[in-house]
Amino acid sequence: MKNTILVLLISLFSLNITFADGVKQDNTEKTQVSKTKSISEKINDKFEPFVNGMAEILFWDPFTAMGIYDPVVYHEDGTAFLDKDGNPVEKRIPFIVVWLVLGAIFFTIRMKFINIKGFKHSIELVQGKYDNPNDAGEVSHFQALATALSGTVGLGNIAGVAVAITIGGPGATFWMIVAGLIGMSSKFVEVTLGVKYRTINKLGEVSGGPMHYLSKGLAKKGTLLKYLGIGLAFVYAILVIGASFGGGNMFQANQAFQQFEMLVPALQGHGAFFGIGMAVLVGIVIIGGIKGIAKVTEKIVPFMAVLYLVAAVVIISIDIKEIGNVFSMIFHGAFNPEALKGGVIGVLIVGFQRAAFSNEAGIGSASIAHSAVKTDEPVSEGIVALLEPFIDTVVICSLTAFVIIFTGYHNPELAAGLDGAQLTSKAFGSVFSWFPYVLVVAIMLFAFSTMISWSYYGLKGFDYIFGNVFEKYFGKRSYAKYTYFVLFLAFTVVGAASSLGAVMDFSDMMILSMAFPNIIGLLILSPEVYKDLKSYFARIKSGEIKKYK
Repeated sequence: MKNTILVLLISLFSLNITFADGVKQDNTEKTQVSKTKSISEKINDKFEPFVNGMAEILFWDPFTAMGIYDPVVYHEDGTAFLDKDGNPVEKRIPFIVVWLVLGAIFFTIRMKFINIKGFKHSIELVQGKYDNPNDAGEVSHFQALATALSGTVGLGNIAGVAVAITIGGPGATFWMIVAGLIGMSSKFVEVTLGVKYRTINKLGEVSGGPMHYLSKGLAKKGTLLKYLGIGLAFVYAILVIGASFGGGNMFQANQAFQQFEMLVPALQGHGAFFGIGMAVLVGIVIIGGIKGIAKVTEKIVPFMAVLYLVAAVVIISIDIKEIGNVFSMIFHGAFNPEALKGGVIGVLIVGFQRAAFSNEAGIGSASIAHSAVKTDEPVSEGIVALLEPFIDTVVICSLTAFVIIFTGYHNPELAAGLDGAQLTSKAFGSVFSWFPYVLVVAIMLFAFSTMISWSYYGLKGFDYIFGNVFEKYFGKRSYAKYTYFVLFLAFTVVGAASSLGAVMDFSDMMILSMAFPNIIGLLILSPEVYKDLKSYFARIKSGEIKKYK
């Protein structure tokens, strides 16, 4: 353990932070002035151009090119929404977001609205009423849900919602809720398959998720689909590694630092050092594996969720008489006919994109954590997973949005100059001046739990691709794990030092792109999921599947 932590620390401090001095050139004189940049600025200068180049490919928007819609986002009065530099804000429609939405709608209909029909049973499963102590696996239904939630309930609920409302206005809240409700069906399908095609080694360690059901599930469909499945599984594994570095790590570190920076201005420009400290704390925990993660998250997740929800409810209740006006603003903003020139499309896409980033339905990541559950009934864990998008988006994201709207921080004038979590913090602080200090604790808990869960997801992807290679050439498969941990923790430093825009774009690209290979596989395998679903409820009705409590 000590040697491992030492290796991680040495790797972190050996990051390339020695860059050439910047050069500043005056428009009228060709004089060069030496400028000393902070470590954080130097890291961001390297990272941002890389992200912008990737965005041109992964955030391709075919609809604007065909002239189908106006990408400019408009206010309710029909005027263009302007950024801090006075330029019109454009919200384009990445094809990947459309792909996620269509997939969620298809699975909701194909599974006969399991998102509604299975809700009551999911509560019973989480309560442990159907837990069989003799089932294979590593963690309980509740622990699996808590671990998966810790990867979704995070700063996407605080900072992501703030970003959505800043660009899309109150109406984005409506589309986030819709996305959460239909996303419950996508989550059911992917988690059911994750458990069904999981692998349990001789030590009882579980590996599951899209890499396994894409390769194994499609292999049963014929030679052509077998090779398609192998290719999709490989692409997914690469993307889940990138997503663990981005949305599961960099975004969390970035927003945690920005919150501290707002409360302690002296920290400005020292994000890299904050990231090193956070990396050390996360590194100590993630070495414990899924069982260690489950022990931490089953305690942290309920606490941080209650802390945040109580705070939001208190603020809303202070001015509860305005609830009617708030709902009116949300609904009107979602369908405002004055914004049909392009604003409605922009608001809808903002809402769905931020919801997908937050609850990850259709992304497949949560099925990796759920695969470790103790059960011989894959459908049962799929039904448990229904609760994730509901808790994450319908409940927590909505309350965040309500706080921002109730306090007036959806107004561009008040929101000017505030990024993500800082906006939410200001909204809370406008009611209780001391509340940002409470919120910073919640933000740290959200960020910490999300990072340790995503480190597990990324590790599974890394091991899927490189595990056999390390075992063959270096003699130990565990070397792959420690190599991944070093890379993961190095990205913590990069995330804390970079700008929100670059980190958000990179995170979106990695996480949302995971839906391409995942949903292709889910569509092909959905008939067998529905067959298993029918069989499961038939056996519950007959008493073959019984309650243990």
